[in-house]
Amino acid sequence: PISPSTSPPSSLLLAKMNAEKLQKMAGAVRVGGKGSVRRKKKAVHKNTSTDDKRLQGTLKRLGVNTIPGIEEVLLINNDGSALQFLNPKVQASIAANTYVVSGPSQQKRAQDVLASMLAGMGGVPNMQSLAQLMGGGGAGLPSFNPEGAADEPEGDDDVPELVGDFEQAAAAKAE
Repeated sequence: PISPSTSPPSSLLLAKMNAEKLQKMAGAVRVGGKGSVRRKKKAVHKNTSTDDKRLQGTLKRLGVNTIPGIEEVLLINNDGSALQFLNPKVQASIAANTYVVSGPSQQKRAQDVLASMLAGMGGVPNMQSLAQLMGGGGAGLPSFNPEGAADEPEGDDDVPELVGDFEQAAAAKAE
């Protein structure tokens, strides 16, 4: 009789090695839980250029016009911070009440920016003449109110008093 061999057949050994090798490879690409053999997909990041294109299309529909020659735009917030744009691209649509300021910006303290602007305008003597101009000798310029509205001088109404009755004048003219 033929004696049973203690070694497994070579085909069974080859299949077992292939299964182990496949499991190692599957473990490297597995993302989910047990039983899922999914490969990693690279995340596609949204480009800002697509956002810019959509924004430019919307602005074109609004009919904005570029305003040339603006060197600096300063937006001051109520909390004392300021957003400063140097050499921005400024676009405006008066009909749509829309203004677009684009370009690189810097977040700064409002006091620092205003101090540098004051120094650029000629310093304290220039500021005193500006305050005098705005204070009393402004020749009809409205004074600045911190709430954002212009103060109107009291008693200076532009609406005249009604002198006659327009309905009676129209009826007399029709007769």
